[in-house]
Amino acid sequence: MKCLLIGSGGREHALAWSIAGSALTDELIIAPGSAAMASLGTCVDVAADDLDGLLALADRIQPDLVVVGPEAPLVAGLVDRLEAAGHAAFGPSMTAAQLEGSKAFARLACDRHGIPQPGFTVCDSLETATVAIAALGGACVIKADGLAAGKGVVVADSEDEAVQAAGEMLDGRFGDAGRTLLVEERINGPEASLFALVDGEHALFMGSAQDHKRAYDGDEGPNTGGMGAISPAPRLTAELQQQVMDEIVLPLAKGMADEGTPYRGILYVGLMLTETGPQVIEFNCRLGDPEAQVILPRLRSDLVAAMQATLDGTLGHLSLRWDDATAVTVVMAAKGYPGAYEKGSVIDGTHNLDGRDDVILFHAGTSVDPDGTLRATGGRVLAVTGIGADRELARSAAYDAISTIDWPEGFCRSDIAAR
Repeated sequence: MKCLLIGSGGREHALAWSIAGSALTDELIIAPGSAAMASLGTCVDVAADDLDGLLALADRIQPDLVVVGPEAPLVAGLVDRLEAAGHAAFGPSMTAAQLEGSKAFARLACDRHGIPQPGFTVCDSLETATVAIAALGGACVIKADGLAAGKGVVVADSEDEAVQAAGEMLDGRFGDAGRTLLVEERINGPEASLFALVDGEHALFMGSAQDHKRAYDGDEGPNTGGMGAISPAPRLTAELQQQVMDEIVLPLAKGMADEGTPYRGILYVGLMLTETGPQVIEFNCRLGDPEAQVILPRLRSDLVAAMQATLDGTLGHLSLRWDDATAVTVVMAAKGYPGAYEKGSVIDGTHNLDGRDDVILFHAGTSVDPDGTLRATGGRVLAVTGIGADRELARSAAYDAISTIDWPEGFCRSDIAAR
């Protein structure tokens, strides 16, 4: 098969690594890809948000399968346009992708289909938000309705903090994404993420992970796109995993199919494991970042075959095999992230990881000069994945690898998967 992968970040590097390793893949083209992905396929300079350019590229190269990595082109309807032009595209339609593109859409869908979640109010003015905040006693969660790169959530401890966060969002802190917001009840418990393949009718478990969202040790600091992850999720037992599939994933899949908007692709379910059972924090319509970097290295089945089964509607006849090992990813980010940060600093020492079978290095935001110098070009820059028989061995592999990387302008948390 000739596969076309859309995207350029750490998640897409992990996808490229997995797709290139498939027995079904003869050729991999990546748009736009990155210098780090060039050894896995042919990179073509078409941006992931250039829908016209991506459609023209697909028309030109005629891929057998298009895999859309990031959320923005999914929410913008890239899959719809590709399918209309006759291309097989892996990912949900624009309507189904509203599960991530609009948190209000997702909450209302859970309401309709009896899926457990916290109480919420959809607000489009500071007045309605203030009333909703007061009704929850001040301590609540404020969420921008639209896409905000994983940063549009504020967990407020007081009424003043919540009202300030709501006002900033409504005033354009996250652009149009915050023109509508949600005020949600705060719920308590460990977090976990469950991933499932959904073909419109059937759903198949596709791994679990626990993400670490806060920027600094001890879960302090602002929310980020993710500073590290562990797979499998330590608290998501086999029983809880089945409960999530039975009470959340399958009812949602059935409900969306019944409503004429079937979901096809990877469904990411962000969970809070409360005392009364798992509740939905959020849905995403693609693999997570950095969750992809811990889930895909543990997958022993062929990813491309699983994607093809999803498109063919044959997930009911498929099973997936997983490595019993634990994977831990630690993200190295530019100092200042998730706020302002400088680009262009030099990273040295990554060659020290060559040949190690207990570490995989995924690049999220780097470039390479003509002379081979590696530079940081993003906020989250490297994802160092350690693999081991248990949590401690996987953590040790990841942090030992980080100790050999020379990047004074970068930082990482020291407590990923520590608890």
